[in-house]
Amino acid sequence: MKKTQWMLYTKRADFNELAARFSISPVLARIMINRGVPPEEIGTYLHGTLDDLPDPGLMKDLDRAAEILIRKRDEGKSVRVIGDYDIDGICATYILTVGFRSVGIRADYDIPDRIRDGYGLNVNLIRKADEDGIDTIVTCDNGIAAIDEIQAAKDLGMTVIVTDHHEVGHDGNGAEKLPPADAVADPKQEACSYPFDGICGAVVAWKLVGVLYRKCGIPEEKWWEFLPFAAIATVGDVMPLREENRIIVREGLKAVAATDNPGLCSLMELCGLVPSEITAYQIGYVIGPCLNAGGRLESAKIGLRMLLETDPEKAEQAAVHLKELNDERKDMTARGVEEARLQAEGELTDQKVLVVYLPDCHESVAGIIAGRLREEYYRPSIVLTDSAAEDCIKGSGRSIEGYHMFHALEGVSDLLVRFGGHPMAAGLTLKRENEALLRQRLNDAADLTENDLTEKIWIDAAMPFSYITEDLVRSLSLLEPCGQGNERPLFAQKNVKIRSVRVVGRNRNVVRLSLTGEDGFTIDGVAFTDGDRFLEELKERRVFDILYYPAINEYMGRNTLQIVIRGWKFRT
Repeated sequence: MKKTQWMLYTKRADFNELAARFSISPVLARIMINRGVPPEEIGTYLHGTLDDLPDPGLMKDLDRAAEILIRKRDEGKSVRVIGDYDIDGICATYILTVGFRSVGIRADYDIPDRIRDGYGLNVNLIRKADEDGIDTIVTCDNGIAAIDEIQAAKDLGMTVIVTDHHEVGHDGNGAEKLPPADAVADPKQEACSYPFDGICGAVVAWKLVGVLYRKCGIPEEKWWEFLPFAAIATVGDVMPLREENRIIVREGLKAVAATDNPGLCSLMELCGLVPSEITAYQIGYVIGPCLNAGGRLESAKIGLRMLLETDPEKAEQAAVHLKELNDERKDMTARGVEEARLQAEGELTDQKVLVVYLPDCHESVAGIIAGRLREEYYRPSIVLTDSAAEDCIKGSGRSIEGYHMFHALEGVSDLLVRFGGHPMAAGLTLKRENEALLRQRLNDAADLTENDLTEKIWIDAAMPFSYITEDLVRSLSLLEPCGQGNERPLFAQKNVKIRSVRVVGRNRNVVRLSLTGEDGFTIDGVAFTDGDRFLEELKERRVFDILYYPAINEYMGRNTLQIVIRGWKFRT
């Protein structure tokens, strides 16, 4: 199992002065300093509005792209949006398709089939577009690495616009390898002056529509109508919830609550979600997996058509289908995780980089399984599966801090048919005979130390239970939305006594406790974990150190303070 190390933030600042200046608690001030928020940016962090978002025109080539599109509209040319089969690609394709059509552009869309086509733009999609009389291709959430494919489109006389957010490849001399498109919008380009490069593909697409609307004289209010989908994609694609993303998601969740999109409304209702109470967590773990399920098991176009559908009955039918697919996906994932664990704890137990080969696993869930391995063992993890569409092996990887997975794959690119991704995630295809060699070379090149392979869990403060009040808990809500890059605050308490414990829930996955801290203050606690395993680990012991965050338990009109336990170490 993974090694963990509890680390206490020791960043210094005048927390009382900051608290007074921004009318917040010193605890909240400490947490924001711990998160790396500069004092001069605390006001924007807490109260930033859509007016604080960077101007879309700052992104390289968006002006050029918009001008090309307006010219194509005036010439009556056909434009095809080509997205990706995940939640980011679906939302980006929706934004561009609806945005283009609203200004009179003859636009349709296509999304590659995960199994048949693989990720991103490919020659088959280009050939199909040419046969359909398409003049211009606009990519979203892909295209930055499609150098040969875009050259093929150019050879056919097509205009190509790339909108993407993925890493830019480099040649042997370290120079950027950009596709030969007519416009390339990707904030990770060296020549791009856009102030924040951590946005998702759907936000890049949204920015393009913003520039297009401005040039076409469309009121800005119409542009904001796409905000819910930019926010959903930001959370679903696990972008860091910092700077611009934080504002997009916070304000976007409000827009989701007010949406009249029939498909999105149906999906939320089917999943038992209350729109006015929607959270980033529910987007990431309920809505997102449903939207992704179509692309994993059938076609991403199911989710896209659901969002585009204006007939409530047809939208609901699509939502039902997506939820059914996601339930099936859950079962497939559970089986794959069990098989992967056997390898991780068997022949791969000493490997620094886990390269697991599951030939019978559905390739669409490889990334999810890789993510679970990364969480459980805290090692860079790649799950390989047999491809149903070609005589190759496909893989999906998830990484840890300190291991740049995209660069690692660049180092073994001679073994790969194709690859792409981020520092923390990547996809790849290789010939079957290179499976063992890929594992060997990635591990030989990995300079990960024991310290690198120990997960650091950062604690905001050692806080006694007596400090917890309803006012404190409500003030912590100002940190929302929490998630990747803006984690929920975490507190610690030593020598906590367990007064009582019981396991509840249909699956016995909730542990409820009554606890007493070192200061003698008693509070209820809850841990979401395998209850029977917890009891087995507990045995006769009644004292442990814990990591927690405070919460308010609202039940039948009565509010009580409680803590949600996120980690523990039993004392003997």
